[in-house]
Amino acid sequence: MASEKITALIEEVKGLTVLELSELVHALEEEFGVSAAAMAAPAAGGAAAPAAEEKTEFDVVLAEIGAEKIKVIKAVREITGLGLAEAKALVESAPKAIKEGISKDDAEELKKKLEDVGAKVELK
Repeated sequence: MASEKITALIEEVKGLTVLELSELVHALEEEFGVSAAAMAAPAAGGAAAPAAEEKTEFDVVLAEIGAEKIKVIKAVREITGLGLAEAKALVESAPKAIKEGISKDDAEELKKKLEDVGAKVELK
């Protein structure tokens, strides 16, 4: 069971916006000289088995905003449910993941929606 101090900290983090969470992560990375990036793939011995499996989860990554920035921000707000400021910050930080770990069909649908408003999107 977590201590009261940890529980209080978790409750505080729950109340932050996406933009504030991003700022917190960057501040912690700077303060402690660490990176919050995902770990690299396992060594070559474990890489052969996943290659045979079909990928089932995809990330929708906004590669470039395009000429219609406002339309892209509106589409990102609709997709993510973020507020205007958070969606604008996410779009301006491109390339950036919009949705992660979603099905291929959902990823294709979101890609089409974003490309329809002029954005360049990658599926990873």
